[in-house]
Amino acid sequence: MAKEPQIKLSQTSRPIDEEWQSWIAENLLLGVDPDDLIEKMIANGFAESTAEAEIDLAQQSPYLRASQKLSNRLKKRDWLLTVFRKGRRMHPLSGVIERKHKLSRKEFFEDYYSPSRPVIITGMMDDWPAMKKWDLDFFATQFGNREIEVQTGRDANANYEIDREATRMKFSDLIENIRTAGPTNDFYMTANNESFNKRTLPELWKDIIQIPEYLDGRNRMNGFFWLGPKGTITPFHHDLTNNFMAQVTGRKRVMIAPSWDIPLMQNHYHVYSQVDGRVTPPNPTPALHQPQILECILSPGEILFLPIGCLHFVEGLDISVTISFTNFLSDNDFNSFYTTYHDV
Repeated sequence: MAKEPQIKLSQTSRPIDEEWQSWIAENLLLGVDPDDLIEKMIANGFAESTAEAEIDLAQQSPYLRASQKLSNRLKKRDWLLTVFRKGRRMHPLSGVIERKHKLSRKEFFEDYYSPSRPVIITGMMDDWPAMKKWDLDFFATQFGNREIEVQTGRDANANYEIDREATRMKFSDLIENIRTAGPTNDFYMTANNESFNKRTLPELWKDIIQIPEYLDGRNRMNGFFWLGPKGTITPFHHDLTNNFMAQVTGRKRVMIAPSWDIPLMQNHYHVYSQVDGRVTPPNPTPALHQPQILECILSPGEILFLPIGCLHFVEGLDISVTISFTNFLSDNDFNSFYTTYHDV
């Protein structure tokens, strides 16, 4: 049952407002028994006759009947997702994120990319200059006077990932904040700051190698730069592409729920989930009606493949630098036909 709106008992003599009408319609479409709705409305101070009349009016509405047809189509799609979920969980490695050393192109695209299976790949960043050069001292010495853009104010805003407040500052100031702040999620240099930071820090892209086994490297500046202190949190969300997370320094804890479990992950707005990864434990072998949540620790020199649509939560266990990529050699266009940029 959808959560009922808040109401003050002193307001019960007023007509039922649009918020309550929306609640009634949503619950009827969800298949909730009308008697249960009447009981809930009475508990919120409405007269029984008022509740009965409003629910009867809703049930007679041609708008609700038309909406019911759409709801039935969505239920059919949910059934298909459940069938797919059940089948995928029969795979013997369903509850495991494998580690593969120098995975070949053929194995990666056939065994992981196409079937949307996460995997950690090792040994493919050994030739990156960044693996030997990048640390806070290097960034401060080489680029300290450059102006960069950072996500800030994250601790004061529960919707920080949606609202994305950005601040520009000297790179040296960010480095000093990272050195002195200790574990925090209040500031983080992320992919959302990328368009500005690529212009001001182009030299960084000379220190990474577009992994030719998997990526289209014609543009050497493909990718996204992430830098933050221990304690950074990226809440559960799904991307609109397949992604690589290439870990350069520090470690990150990542939890992953597969795309076919989106209906079980409280996806409430656009790509975001209301499941709190800070308190949600891994669940690699859940019941069919529960989301499967896998967990891994990503260490320097490792690459995590995040399949399209999988919901993932990321926590910085150390001061860390990550490069993410979407420029795969195989088709990665899934966002051109995505339209759900709103409440769901």
